[in-house]
Amino acid sequence: MSKVGVLGAGTWGIAVARILCAHHDVTVWSALPEEIDYIKKHHTHPKLKEIIIPDNMKLTTNLEEACAGEYIILGVPSVFVRSTVEKAKDYINDQILIDLAKGIELDSLYTMSEIIKDVLGKSTKLVALSGPTHAEEVARDMPSTIVSACNNLEVAEKVQNLFVGTCMRVYTNIDVIGVELCGALKNIIALAAGISNGLNFGDNTRAAIITRGLSEITRLGLSMGCLEQTFNGLAGIGDLIVTATSTHSRNFTCGTLIGQGYKPEEAIKKVGMVVEGINALPAAMQLAKRNNVEIPIINAVNEVINHGADPKETVNTLMNRDRKTELTRSISDINYENSIIRSKRGLGMKRVITYGTFDLLHYGHINLLKRAKALGDYLVVVVSTDEFVEHEKHKKCYFNYEQRKGLLESIRFVDLVIPEESWEQKIQDIKDYHIDTFVMGDDWKGKFDYLRDEGVEVIYLPRTPEISTTQIKEDLHKDKKGG
Repeated sequence: MSKVGVLGAGTWGIAVARILCAHHDVTVWSALPEEIDYIKKHHTHPKLKEIIIPDNMKLTTNLEEACAGEYIILGVPSVFVRSTVEKAKDYINDQILIDLAKGIELDSLYTMSEIIKDVLGKSTKLVALSGPTHAEEVARDMPSTIVSACNNLEVAEKVQNLFVGTCMRVYTNIDVIGVELCGALKNIIALAAGISNGLNFGDNTRAAIITRGLSEITRLGLSMGCLEQTFNGLAGIGDLIVTATSTHSRNFTCGTLIGQGYKPEEAIKKVGMVVEGINALPAAMQLAKRNNVEIPIINAVNEVINHGADPKETVNTLMNRDRKTELTRSISDINYENSIIRSKRGLGMKRVITYGTFDLLHYGHINLLKRAKALGDYLVVVVSTDEFVEHEKHKKCYFNYEQRKGLLESIRFVDLVIPEESWEQKIQDIKDYHIDTFVMGDDWKGKFDYLRDEGVEVIYLPRTPEISTTQIKEDLHKDKKGG
């Protein structure tokens, strides 16, 4: 049995506290004395009246008392996360913090975990808990799933174990920002689905909003270095489906009222609880602008909520945008990759992968590729895109991505060239391309040892000592100045 403090006595905080009471010592805190008084008096929650609060759930307005355990769960709305942690910081030492709030802070553009670390320090043991979990259903012990996200997998697993024996099955993830981004932005897409519902549009429209909305969230997430797999999981598509389809969803309900003609402030008042999607809109717009990502559905919701645009006219504008393809790569690239994979497919084929920028291709690169190919039968080379080189490696390439890709494809040691768009894609690449051996130059020695946990061999090859792209550029610059 663990001692758990829950900060926030809203519906989600109470639902989580209730299911943990069966196995742990739980104390719930609220900044509102009247909220605590109501629960004590009626043994239920004003917005969850069908449930009974367990007798062993402690209720308090004393923050220090609630922070006395091994776990602290933050169940306050996103706009109160910073102020609540500021109040509690003197009582937080080595506890594991579990954040339930979903949102992005305006101006700083911090997710909830980044806000908490900004207040407490980067060494804080912190988990983002997010997924398709309506408080109304969890509070009634309905089977549910959720994601425990922490860059320290051991901490994520401790939180996973905390919920063993409850109605909630917990999965782990290391992509904290990706999980949090899903949790914040899916609320905006749910507003869009609700507006569509309020306009009496049908299932086709809602399916389109959910699918293309997920595409927008994924695009923005990948531009920020998140893992694509996160968006296809419980915190991504799972949470988006439940939030954009259910009458339990505040965001969907609020959107429905707006589609029916209510002004946003009127709709929020009728919902009677915090509508996180509206709070997340300004930050989402700033993030998209900062990362140069197109988000037409989120932008349309922003126009309706914050600029008084007519919902029906906004839908028509969305439908008449420039024609697009659903494919993220050219058909020729897809066909080429598929033909290469088919031609090389066979029993016992060993696949090797390596990564790099490969600008100003030289014999040092060729030596590395030749030795990498000698380790197997099929070599995949992952080449940094122009955007990745500029924003993540903070460099400029002489040749653009397509030119570098074409040069590599002409080398007989190379079987397939694919783009590198984030630091975190390596695990997914290993799975997608059935990789056996991961190869990098020895200047990266030790940095990718964690990939051995994926069942691949990790090899660091010595680089050709007398040659480097940086040296070539410096020599050319000297020659140019000398001339």
